[in-house]
Amino acid sequence: MPYLSVHFREKPTPDGEQVHFACSPDGFCWEALNGGRPVLESAMGTRGVRDIEIVRKAEGGFVLLATDLCIARVRDENGGVDWKALNHRGSKYLSCWESDDLVHWSGQRLLFFGREDFGCLWAPEVFYDGENGDYLIHWGSTVAADGFDHMSIWCARTKDFRSFTPPEIYFSKKNEILDSHIVKVGKTYHLFYKNSSDPAANMHETSESLFGPWAHDDGFDAVMRYYGGAGAYEAATAFTLPDGRWCLMLDFFGCPGEQMGYVPYVSPAPGNTAFKRADSEFSFPYGFKHGRFLEITQEEYRRLKQAYR
Repeated sequence: MPYLSVHFREKPTPDGEQVHFACSPDGFCWEALNGGRPVLESAMGTRGVRDIEIVRKAEGGFVLLATDLCIARVRDENGGVDWKALNHRGSKYLSCWESDDLVHWSGQRLLFFGREDFGCLWAPEVFYDGENGDYLIHWGSTVAADGFDHMSIWCARTKDFRSFTPPEIYFSKKNEILDSHIVKVGKTYHLFYKNSSDPAANMHETSESLFGPWAHDDGFDAVMRYYGGAGAYEAATAFTLPDGRWCLMLDFFGCPGEQMGYVPYVSPAPGNTAFKRADSEFSFPYGFKHGRFLEITQEEYRRLKQAYR
């Protein structure tokens, strides 16, 4: 069972904040595609992308979305970043590409959701709602009404990634929520998210409905406390391994430069959040930053390996 990873790289130059691909024959051993160089590059908006999402459409083909943001282009002379300014005056768009085969891609588009009062749109993800026959796009935004000082998860529905329902809040708490990941296992929806403070940690909740109400998972909190440094992780993304275990990847950003990247946690089965850290079972050519791990077919794996040697 092969897989594709779509991500960006932590580099001081803009070529890191572009679309990078890697593939694996088994979900454990990963190989960079295209020599570790970008597969797609942004030429619009900020001319950079982060927090990259890919989804296989129910009707066939693929959509790739990303945050329109290039940190390498906004650092000051000392290498610092004014994250508050980016929260207040960031891009009001998401970058989008589409493909039928993962190799030939459409031109880049910028998606606008009809609101000028967003301070930023970060960390987009897509969940296919089979019951409703459409896609739920969810992302983190600040808005003018809150002084751009409180990030919540917003959402909009679409059938074609060209027209969208008006944005609405999907998930919000007293503290800021920085990103979100939704997985459905059986009849249960699993929501992983990054809480900004008190505590700054990755959290997990479940519901029998896509829009809640949500039940907090105290056991997952305990797992995060056990492994320590919970506040230094973000960007949860989960997938099922060929042996039936559940893999949760968390992006570790609490270290310098290219040491940053996804760390694997594995549980016995999908829906089971008794995760154990499993670094020794996985190998990566470099740190994969905030992206998605997608199961692909053997033919898609062969095609990617041939196209991006």
